[in-house]
Amino acid sequence: MTTRPSSPARQVAEELGTRLREIRTGAALTGRALAARAGWHYTKVSRMEHGVKTATEEEIRTWCRICGAEDQVPDLIATVRAIHSMYQELRRQTRAGMKRLMQAPVPLYERTHRFRIYEHNVIPGLFQTAGYARSMLTFWFDFLDAPNDLDVAVAARLDRQQVIHGPDKRFDVLLEEQALRTWFGSAAVQAEQLERLLTVMSHPHVSVRIIPMMIERPCVASAGFWIFDDELVTLETPTASMEITRPREIELYARMFEHLASVALAGRAARSLVLAVIKELRTD
Repeated sequence: MTTRPSSPARQVAEELGTRLREIRTGAALTGRALAARAGWHYTKVSRMEHGVKTATEEEIRTWCRICGAEDQVPDLIATVRAIHSMYQELRRQTRAGMKRLMQAPVPLYERTHRFRIYEHNVIPGLFQTAGYARSMLTFWFDFLDAPNDLDVAVAARLDRQQVIHGPDKRFDVLLEEQALRTWFGSAAVQAEQLERLLTVMSHPHVSVRIIPMMIERPCVASAGFWIFDDELVTLETPTASMEITRPREIELYARMFEHLASVALAGRAARSLVLAVIKELRTD
């Protein structure tokens, strides 16, 4: 039985179908001829090309073998996996409580060597204080109607932070200045969080750069995103988390990261900006 994909996954499925059709026509095969060689019903080819049915990994291999396009297999299979996993509803993920959601990425964090993190209005969870995390998660419990396990969820988030001490880890972090100025909790909670950020900025495995608000810039990213090595990109909307595994898309996010980094403050200049915001918070 084929499950109809959700809207973002549906779009990717249609793009996959277009690519499969281009491979078939490039091999000068009709849909019926391809189906006959594969031993499929002739309608299967049409359904896959129109995104009605998402091809399985084995069907991708068969398609490419018949069309003489085996070099396309890795990227197409990554697309198939993205369709199945890119759109995961947060309400479904949080039915068992936020603790489970906080713990879910741990294996991914443990096997990743280089993290590239871009956030536009929040301090990344790996660097959050308990007070900041508590203030932020409180909203999401109500918004997602999740079971309230706030204490254990905060503890799980803090436990995840141990990964930054791994000797084989590297964290390249880009923050918009707005992330420094978006409060979760009181001014005191925000100031404590920024002091924690200054401590993190001194860590030998962590590079934190900040993009000032009032500058001419080459691009604007529409959402925060995390790049794990060169294998996965994750980003979140208010209702869903997305996972991107297609190599070509990952490369685009990496390029976006470099464009954003080109105007970011680093080192002493970045620390000075954080200190200036802390001073404003302390004097308000």
